[in-house]
Amino acid sequence: MNKKICVIGLGYIGLPTAALLANENYDVHGVDIVKSTVETINQGNIHIVEKDLNVFVKKAVEKKTLIASTEPSYADIFMIAVPTPFKDNHIPNLDYVMSATESITPYIKKNNLIILESTSPVGTTEQVEKKLKENGIDTSEIFIAHCPERVLPGNIMNELVENDRIVGGINKKSTKAAASFYETFVKGNVYSTDCRTAELAKLAENSFRDVNIAFANELSIICDKLEIDVWELIKLTNKHPRVDILNPGAGVGGHCIAVDPWFIINASKNDSQLIKTARERNLFKSEWVVTKIREAAKQFEFENKRKPNIACMGLAFKPNIDDLRESPALKIVETLIKLDYNILPVEPNIKKHEKFKIYTIDESLKAADIVVFLVAHSQFENLNIKRSLDFCGLATNKGK
Repeated sequence: MNKKICVIGLGYIGLPTAALLANENYDVHGVDIVKSTVETINQGNIHIVEKDLNVFVKKAVEKKTLIASTEPSYADIFMIAVPTPFKDNHIPNLDYVMSATESITPYIKKNNLIILESTSPVGTTEQVEKKLKENGIDTSEIFIAHCPERVLPGNIMNELVENDRIVGGINKKSTKAAASFYETFVKGNVYSTDCRTAELAKLAENSFRDVNIAFANELSIICDKLEIDVWELIKLTNKHPRVDILNPGAGVGGHCIAVDPWFIINASKNDSQLIKTARERNLFKSEWVVTKIREAAKQFEFENKRKPNIACMGLAFKPNIDDLRESPALKIVETLIKLDYNILPVEPNIKKHEKFKIYTIDESLKAADIVVFLVAHSQFENLNIKRSLDFCGLATNKGK
């Protein structure tokens, strides 16, 4: 008999994980609080943009190895993959994790494995155990572990299998149980540790990237002031065998890199000055982009005696996806709209937005006086725009 897995949260990580496992040797019960999401999945469709995900979901639903619901069910393994945002002042918000933990308590039985996949502050897995105890679960009879996801949006279905994973339990038997599970479908290495180390490993990975992106973003600001092409500078600098400067952008977005450093900063304020400075520098980059757009608009208005129509190309936090979480491009557009500029937002990967109209590429270019490239979507690669501001290196990097 196949083991049953209950996945709590069917978003950008939960649904790909559920679909992958449902195409392996598992029966999967997916849970999401959004009824429309559940209905979409049960029809064999998807509600997010992710390469090959539709194929996995359709096949699993047809095989009846994936069923979505708004309520959990009994299972052998429970996987929690819900958001971990932050509150005001960047304080971690664990409400979704705790709510998900509470929701599965009526269905937990002896020898169950509970895995927290949500990227979390250090100590969260232990809080999951505490919540289970408060709800009457004898945690000595079950296994509890943390295994942070390490995937790249746009290549999730491949990386869920190919990437190495880090597994850390609340005790050695939990670590062993979780590692054994991941080894059934992960082709990469599965490394065992304790839950606190596993939690910090994910935060450290994304903070490392944030710091390096901050260096690139700061270089782009310096180059603009010194009238140097930052893309050429980075290309030449990277000819050094031990230098690999990343590409600058309009800021840093996504649920991981833009959020995880704050978990470390919150846990150790006095000892995380470099991480904090990098995070603040990347936030400032978006403000700087707004300033550059306003300068261009002011110049156009001076020359033409009217406000320009500004096409903003891209809203997602990175190329070729539809994910708007913590997107600097989205924040830039919202700021410009609040400042009463005539903005034509373009995002080819989504059809509508609750706050403003989404324009097609053709609609925006026909009406635009100034074109601003914020995200290097592949749909923008072959556009020949004379009057444009490029903050994502589209012309230089061809969206890569």
